Amino acid sequence: MKKIAFYDAKPYDKDWFDELNNSRYKFKYIEYKLNSDTVQFAKGCDGVIAFVNDEINNEVINALHSMGIEILAMRCAGYNNIDFKAAFGKLHVVRVPSYSPNAVAEHTMALLLSLNRKIHKAYNRTRDYNFSLTGLTGFDLFGKTIGIIGTGKIGQVFIDICKGFGMNVIAYDLYPAKDMDINYVSLDELFKQSDIISLHCPLTDQTHHIINSESLSMMKDGVYIINTSRGALIESEALLKAIRDKKVGAAGLDVYEEESEVFYEDFSNSIIDDEILAQLVALPNVIVTSHQAFLTNEALKNIADTTLKNLDQFFAGETLENEICYHCDSGKVEENCSKVQTGYCWISE
Repeated sequence: MKKIAFYDAKPYDKDWFDELNNSRYKFKYIEYKLNSDTVQFAKGCDGVIAFVNDEINNEVINALHSMGIEILAMRCAGYNNIDFKAAFGKLHVVRVPSYSPNAVAEHTMALLLSLNRKIHKAYNRTRDYNFSLTGLTGFDLFGKTIGIIGTGKIGQVFIDICKGFGMNVIAYDLYPAKDMDINYVSLDELFKQSDIISLHCPLTDQTHHIINSESLSMMKDGVYIINTSRGALIESEALLKAIRDKKVGAAGLDVYEEESEVFYEDFSNSIIDDEILAQLVALPNVIVTSHQAFLTNEALKNIADTTLKNLDQFFAGETLENEICYHCDSGKVEENCSKVQTGYCWISE
């Protein structure tokens, strides 16, 4: 039986992986994130399962390689936390490209509705038997213009949800979806026209800090910003200033630029060192959730199922359907790519 080091393991992860495992693998559950300090816990294992905020740098990759480990299974879609230049020829990296677009899209709308109708404030008031409605006024979503940045699977589901509310949807994507009823506009036009902006794009060199002081200055006064994609899409300090200046009316953040040392952990008895995050959390028109948009039973089941299948394919010597082919330029598979010819991004000598 193959032994797998499972990093950043939480109870909800264990439940689904144990249920679907069927004695295929022996999991070594590790509560810590994978990084240079914890990589040694993988010694004696045949593979590693990691998550979105693990630090998989050159040192970690070399350590895993020295242990004879060749498979890293990311139980998430994102992989910007991996040093792929270091990984090539040493570590096959597979992922879960899609687990539940509905889960993330629905959480996005939950953030928007909660912010707009002040649900978080009303909840706290009524818990203290304060039934005043003063300060809880929202606005109709019907007829409002929402700008969607990124129209992949999650973005498309969210567009359908917004249309169900009767919203005017405009969108921007570097690679527009074909044969879809989506009203694409330029990025500048999206910033200028939108009452609400929601981010659903991956983190790349082109999208890093796509929301910054310059883009914020183009937006309508009182704009709402929702981010359930990647934290570094937003320049946090610029967003905080825009909220304080009342340029931004509200922000719903399921992700944060410096979340890796904070999210998924309990700091309720500690003082947070990140001053920007502390100030954002304290603002009445900001809701921060701890990267939980994916967290539904359906998504967790799909994550476990796909991750186990990815491991099955590797240990059976089959084509790695969900391997990240990162050696080709721009992540695109080229005709002479090893992935096309062999089913693997690289082959061990």
